Parts: sequence; structure tokens; C-alpha cells
Amino acid sequence: MLVCSCNYITDKDIKGVINELLDEDCWQLIVPAKVYHAMGKRGRCCGCFPNVVEIIIRTTEEYHAARQTDGPDVVDFMERLKRFHEEQKTAILERRQRAAQVA
Repeated sequence: MLVCSCNYITDKDIKGVINELLDEDCWQLIVPAKVYHAMGKRGRCCGCFPNVVEIIIRTTEEYHAARQTDGPDVVDFMERLKRFHEEQKTAILERRQRAAQVA
């Protein structure tokens, strides 16, 4: 599936990079900019970043499940990552609402 139409990046491309990054350090924090940098790309409109975050979360969960990583560590890490993602979505919505009120 095409995730980024600006750079023609598929979900398979993104998953491959995420797995490579996790092989280097399975507990590193992976963000869209890090994935794009590893591919030699950069976000243009960045509209795909929320989908990339979802792919990062899902792929990281699958990575640790396949390697039978200690359950409590994975749950804690993934919960923190999901909470961060939700906080970012909330912050974006709040900024949009403030901008709409000003305009």
C-alpha cells in the first residue's frame, strides 16, 4: 500500500526500515523522521506521518512478539509510545482550533 505519495513510499518499505532499525537497537525510539532519514528521504507535506506512526507502532509490536521479548517491557514501551502519539494528536487539534478562532 502506498503510504507517502510525495516520495512514493509503501508500507512494505517503511516496515523494512523499521525492522532494520530495531535490529540495530530494539529499544530505540523510532519516529517518522528517523525512518525517512534511513531511506534517504524527507517528509514533504508530512500528511503521511500519522500513518507512519501507526506502522511504527504495529511493526514494533510484531517485532518484539516474534522475538518473545519480555512482555512487561514491551507493554510499557508500547503504552508510552501510544500515549505520546495520542498527546501529539491532541496538541495538533488544539493548535488547529486556536488558529481557527484567531482567523
